Amino acid sequence: MMKDTKTEKDKLHRYLDDFYTREEASQFLQSIKDTENQDLLDELAAEVWEESGNLQPATDLEREKYKREARQLLKRIEHKKRTWFRRVSVVAVSTAAVIVIIIGSVNFFRYMNEQQVTLAEVTTSFGEKRQVTLPDGTLLVLNSCSQVRYPDRFVGDSREIELEGEGYFRVARKKMPFIVKTKRLDVQVLGTRFDVKSYSTDEIVSVSVESGKVQVDLPEAMMRLIAKEQVLINTVSGEYSKKTEDRGVAVWMKGGLRFYSTPIRDVAKELERVYNCRITFAPGQDFNNLITGEHDNKSLEAVLKSIEFISGDIKYKKEGINVLLYKE
Repeated sequence: MMKDTKTEKDKLHRYLDDFYTREEASQFLQSIKDTENQDLLDELAAEVWEESGNLQPATDLEREKYKREARQLLKRIEHKKRTWFRRVSVVAVSTAAVIVIIIGSVNFFRYMNEQQVTLAEVTTSFGEKRQVTLPDGTLLVLNSCSQVRYPDRFVGDSREIELEGEGYFRVARKKMPFIVKTKRLDVQVLGTRFDVKSYSTDEIVSVSVESGKVQVDLPEAMMRLIAKEQVLINTVSGEYSKKTEDRGVAVWMKGGLRFYSTPIRDVAKELERVYNCRITFAPGQDFNNLITGEHDNKSLEAVLKSIEFISGDIKYKKEGINVLLYKE
């Protein structure tokens, strides 16, 4: 019987977002089968539908719980593997020895093969964008102050690259999964077009899908996105927002700026990357403003004036490359 309706509602939100642990999904499906819960489920579903524009966040406490659950699950799996191995090894010692030799040889050749792989590194500076063609034919466009590391050829069962910053991908369709690894999250696809923004200095990270499907893997959870969907994750609070984005992704490739409930300090960092300027905040004042809007980004001065208008209380002073944001 479901007693905590808020907890169940949060689970239902995450279930609809494909953002849940395996145990949560199992419990939720079991609740659906329970006829005693049908009325409550109908009520929860109606409430969640009404609240769909304001998704419930996944808190840090919940994420810690997920981590503990994952560790426990891993321990159980490892225990079963060890038990199975002991039973098999007693029955087939000689066969296992042959298998070990074969596997050892395969691993050795695979190791030698991988040693021939060299890593390439491409970086961009302030206000710079660069186009890179990866070994599999994938097209990548790097935004300002970004870095990508990739092998000169992909070996093994997947195509993995490392990204710091922001990049727009047109992934060549192959059977091998294509994985973008960042410090905050990983994005896995087979062939699609999407944008990943994951600067280690920013509070917000995001993934926006233009076409196809992607899987976003976090240390403690995962989420699936389809075309015209975007997820924004606050790495400080643990909150996330998944929404439909009908407008084109990666407006930065055409010189534009787009923000969605973006903390003003993240906006400032983006302007620093685009204009190679230095933005500081007046000491002793609170700057918890969230900025939403799109700008054609004709000049730094124009963007700063827009921030003044949108925020209503933020002012700026500009001297050369130095900008001070303050409140009167």
